[in-house]
Amino acid sequence: MRMFFRTALVSLAFFGSCSIQSAPVLAETESSKSWSQWRGPSGNGIANEKGIPTQWSKTENVKWRCPLPGPAGATPVLWGDRLFLTSAEGSDLVALCVSAKDGKILWKTKVGTGNQDARAGEGNSASPTPSTDGKHVWVFFGTGILACLTVDGQEVWKFDVGERFGAIDIQFGMTSTPVLDGDSLYLQLIHGRMKMDDNTRTGQVIKLDKKTGKTVWVHNRNTDAYFECKHSYASPFLYRDGSTEFLIVHGADCTTGHSLTTGDELWRFGNLNGPTEWNPKKKDPTFRFVASPAFVPGRILLPTAKEGPMVALKVEELKGDCSSKASAVAWVCPRTPDVSIPLVVDDLVYVLHKDGKLQCLELATGNEIYMERTHTAQHRSSPVYADGHLFFTSNDGVGSVVKAGRKFELVSKNELGEATTASPVIVDGTLYLRSYEALYAIGK
Repeated sequence: MRMFFRTALVSLAFFGSCSIQSAPVLAETESSKSWSQWRGPSGNGIANEKGIPTQWSKTENVKWRCPLPGPAGATPVLWGDRLFLTSAEGSDLVALCVSAKDGKILWKTKVGTGNQDARAGEGNSASPTPSTDGKHVWVFFGTGILACLTVDGQEVWKFDVGERFGAIDIQFGMTSTPVLDGDSLYLQLIHGRMKMDDNTRTGQVIKLDKKTGKTVWVHNRNTDAYFECKHSYASPFLYRDGSTEFLIVHGADCTTGHSLTTGDELWRFGNLNGPTEWNPKKKDPTFRFVASPAFVPGRILLPTAKEGPMVALKVEELKGDCSSKASAVAWVCPRTPDVSIPLVVDDLVYVLHKDGKLQCLELATGNEIYMERTHTAQHRSSPVYADGHLFFTSNDGVGSVVKAGRKFELVSKNELGEATTASPVIVDGTLYLRSYEALYAIGK
């Protein structure tokens, strides 16, 4: 099997290659100090920040620590001097605003109830990340409650997506994070009954008016996924490269691109659940996606599941059903990240695996440069980049800092001793870390 992937990697890289650009830097068109949604305004996990501390503890380089009302995996977002995040508080589900200056909670609003804990260390109903435009905050919960609040915590609108679009049937709750873009909010709801003989629908892609919550369009996304493969915990992302734009939707054994105007499916790449050319392993009924795709101009990287492959697609080749189109594949890596989103910096791809191993690949070819252990624990956060370093955390609260580049260098391991599944946020010279107990501001 190893020989198959080595051969595939070489042969697929041979197909006509396009010019690959480096990952775009963090957009600053919204606010000089913003991290407005999951993975930042550009959706790539990259921050234009300098002087971020590479060492910290519960006391070292801590500007402030804000105790939180309960555990959650939702990553904070920031606009100006305000941080917004969601949390469980017993059975309640709440949204909070925290001052970026001193860590004081400015307001807390109950949005829903019925919090559901997943398996130990794997989150709860407060897992999707909020988004903000500096005037409003949008929050989503695994129970299906979606709400718009003012930045002062007042409810503007709220509804249950299960009531509007059909009851959510997914094992650990709907953890997908919506995408905020302009006046629109995009959702992917990919789920279905875990019954081998049940072939009911497996997903919808939805566009909402962010101001009113009204439905703009709904696209029924059909696949032949079955049993748990119907479930996707991944999030959609918006791809733009100056000439092409579409919504990337990932789940139910395939990845699709959708028109932002109509929701129509522009392209599809399937056959991700084996046995296929891309994944020779036996078809798995529990092949559900958790990690979301990563992207740079010209390339989309598709994680899969269950020790399946990661596939790099060429954007210029994506049209119609590309499931068996070899020319659409730039390369195949034999091992996928299970939860973390790949991070692309310049010409390198960094892949954080659940067991704490960090893999570095060439963006152009997929060739492996290194695979090294960082910390022996589960990792469910996604890495971010700033000032020549990668920052990420483990479930047991250890934050690792790795120097970016072709040579592996673990700069530091920093212990908070608090369970952590949210991803780091870096804005205005400060590293924000959210544990199950508190929100930390790390800075010099």
